Amino acid sequence: METRNHSTVTEFILLGLSTDPTIQVVLFTLFLAIYTATLASNGLLILVVTFDHRLHNSMYFFLANLSLLDIGYTSITIPKMIVNFLAEKKTISFTGCFVQAYFFIFFGISECILLTFMAYDRYVAICNPLRYNMVMNRTACGQMIRVAWVTGCFTSSVDIVFIVQLSFCSSNVVNHFFCEAPTLVQLSCSDLSLTNVVKLVGSSTMILVPLLLIVLSYVRIITTIMKFDSGKYQAFSTCFSHLIVVVIFYGAAVFLYMTPEHGGAITVKVVSVMYTVVTPLLNPLIYSLRNRNVHRALGKLIKTAAII
Repeated sequence: METRNHSTVTEFILLGLSTDPTIQVVLFTLFLAIYTATLASNGLLILVVTFDHRLHNSMYFFLANLSLLDIGYTSITIPKMIVNFLAEKKTISFTGCFVQAYFFIFFGISECILLTFMAYDRYVAICNPLRYNMVMNRTACGQMIRVAWVTGCFTSSVDIVFIVQLSFCSSNVVNHFFCEAPTLVQLSCSDLSLTNVVKLVGSSTMILVPLLLIVLSYVRIITTIMKFDSGKYQAFSTCFSHLIVVVIFYGAAVFLYMTPEHGGAITVKVVSVMYTVVTPLLNPLIYSLRNRNVHRALGKLIKTAAII
């Protein structure tokens, strides 16, 4: 593999979602509103979980961490995209591009692991309810969160170490709205044999293994629920929100990282918008709209803020 021959490329050009100036203005307004709503909804959910003692259990602890990851996830991609909608020169520095790719992988892998622990939390709650408080105690939950963040940090570091050593000696045009690792690799003029092997192994481990664990958890959950004489709907409802998030997030991840052909740049951009923009906006809504405890906590927080 060629190493660190970057003399011909000092910056990358991001083509974004559209080159039409009129459409870019519309997209600027739309994504600015989405980003603002994402920060507000996820930030509000974190505040609600933090300040209401009734929500101090594993389920809401994981949910608050999911919101924190979603804030990081969107903040590493959307602000630059919004700026480029109105910028004449739609570039990002070589270093800035790889920093963006690093943190995107970091937040993405951390979320994969977190969603797995959230499935395990539902498994314990439904299949072993008498042991729930003992198994999912504060210490165990803290350790799970640390595993998620450390795994994300380790995986992103390994991926970027391999990618940053590639040579970029011709095109610096990134047909995307942010610096995503697979897109950068396609621009390289180096031998990609080892990089592709690392990508395949990493994707299989960090996407398929957590997904398999989630599927196994829900097989056990559904099997247990079907044995209930009553309360089946209520039991299913506690898992429904998590299942929606898993389907959207992992569906996009498997499509982009586990399939050799994605169906073209437009398809890649559309799917990327789904899990980098739409999913972080929907997550707090999906989890809170059907949750009475969150409703009560939010009402209490609003009343407290009004008094102050």
